[in-house]
Amino acid sequence: MLDPARALAADLLAYVCSWAGFALASLPLAEAMGRRALWPRLIAAWNWTNLVQYVVLSVLLLPSLLGMPGMVTDTLGLLGLGYAVWLQWFVARAALGVSGLRAAAFVALDLGIAIFLSGLVIRISAG
Repeated sequence: MLDPARALAADLLAYVCSWAGFALASLPLAEAMGRRALWPRLIAAWNWTNLVQYVVLSVLLLPSLLGMPGMVTDTLGLLGLGYAVWLQWFVARAALGVSGLRAAAFVALDLGIAIFLSGLVIRISAG
């Protein structure tokens, strides 16, 4: 049985770990690309990007809460995810002044951390 308090605590812990994990892991990556001086700009932009992503994904969640058909809500979810990934890529490219492929490395890093922590949250929440 799912314990709501435990699930909330796990989610909050994952959020903090995700933020700190990306910040710590992205610094050596930026340094390896010769962009250490621009790293603070990336982190600031990344934070604001996350806020935009949460707002967009929350708005796209509304149709499922209103009982829209699964195909509509699935499509909206996929569009939201695509937009979030594109936005992260764009911000990394613009903030660091790197190529699209190098910006994709930062997106992959963030996604890898998020996937790992999501699995951990599921295990912790389940007990």
